[in-house]
Amino acid sequence: MKNKIMKVYLYYKQEVVLVIKREIYLSRILKWVDRPMIKVITGVRRCGKSSLLEMIMENVKEKGNVVYVNLEIYDYYEERQAKKLYEYIKKHSESTRKNYIFVDEIQKCKGWEEVVASLLAEKNYDVYITGSNASMLSSDLATNIAGRYIEFKVYPLNFKEFLMFSNHLRPSKITHKDLFDEYLYFGGFPGLFSIVDDDKSKKQYLRSIRDSVVLRDTVQRQDIRDVDLLERIMAYSFDNIGQTFSALSVSNYLKSIQIKGSVPTVASHLNALSDAMLLEKSRRYDIKGKKIMKRMEKYFICDLGIRHVEINYRAEDIGQLLENVVYNELLVRGYEVFVGKEGTREIDFIAEKDGQKKYIQVTYLLASEEAIEREYKPLLMVKDAYPKYVLSMDELAIRNRDGVFHMNIIDFLLSDEM
Repeated sequence: MKNKIMKVYLYYKQEVVLVIKREIYLSRILKWVDRPMIKVITGVRRCGKSSLLEMIMENVKEKGNVVYVNLEIYDYYEERQAKKLYEYIKKHSESTRKNYIFVDEIQKCKGWEEVVASLLAEKNYDVYITGSNASMLSSDLATNIAGRYIEFKVYPLNFKEFLMFSNHLRPSKITHKDLFDEYLYFGGFPGLFSIVDDDKSKKQYLRSIRDSVVLRDTVQRQDIRDVDLLERIMAYSFDNIGQTFSALSVSNYLKSIQIKGSVPTVASHLNALSDAMLLEKSRRYDIKGKKIMKRMEKYFICDLGIRHVEINYRAEDIGQLLENVVYNELLVRGYEVFVGKEGTREIDFIAEKDGQKKYIQVTYLLASEEAIEREYKPLLMVKDAYPKYVLSMDELAIRNRDGVFHMNIIDFLLSDEM
């Protein structure tokens, strides 16, 4: 086991599947093995989609014939054409056994939807694909697989996974608090654990991810000409994670520094960053009016490490950082997350799943009665019976106040559920 762990540290991609399984995703996907649905795994580049495919392949290899194609690799350059991809899969298929087809970064193949739709119709195929673009399933061609696929969104490591990786790959007496500080600073891209353990190397790795996402999944895919404008919009959104803003407010900011950026262009660039899964948009929900509001959304970044190679770590942003971590954790747990509005007050998150809701406020510390009043009052104004929580870094829990519970943020991140 020791040798295997050392191999993971030296070459994450090859061995991590054998040592550390991302059970939260694997358990969801394996339930769908052999069901007549295309399994679509999406997520930002380098979040671990390829390793997850390898985990699935390991689970099905005894059941039938496995065919793997990675369109990110030059070896499969010809297979970026739909006809060539189909021919390659057919050539390596077996007529007497079930064929398990795995295609990585399938959005690189123009017309891929027709290929997987055809395979699904042929019965003896079980298809798994990954992609790094959120809009890949909304194209006109995607109507070919409408109703015949299930999507699994994968994210960089949440804190519980980060802890697991850390404990396996560099076992030592590091406290949860110290590891959480590291997580806030460098984020949770799995590949960080294959990097020499110094800050400069980690930042270089994160910058390479950031540059790859910007160039390949936004500039090239969306044919963006003014890259400097895109970079400035990205920096603004990173700087304002967890803050409500609109394309208009970004446009006005750009105008104030003598840069032209029309509202439609800003909106288009924000959508491109969201499609690349670098940003997640959380819509505002009017609790009293029971409706989604059309303006002033909040944006969160997929991983804080990317933010900190862009604008550097700032201790005074701790409230925003904690809010981003909690938001991402709720997404990992399968919730749809809204920003709540109750009258003139705001509730950080309304998390919905399976017809149930949770109301959540996130703050750094409840250091005074004023802070407690500020965080608890919006929740106390909501009169329904769904659970309500205040999450903070306070180590001692504050007693339940009229049905509003307090929980330490690290305890929440390590819990199975609230």
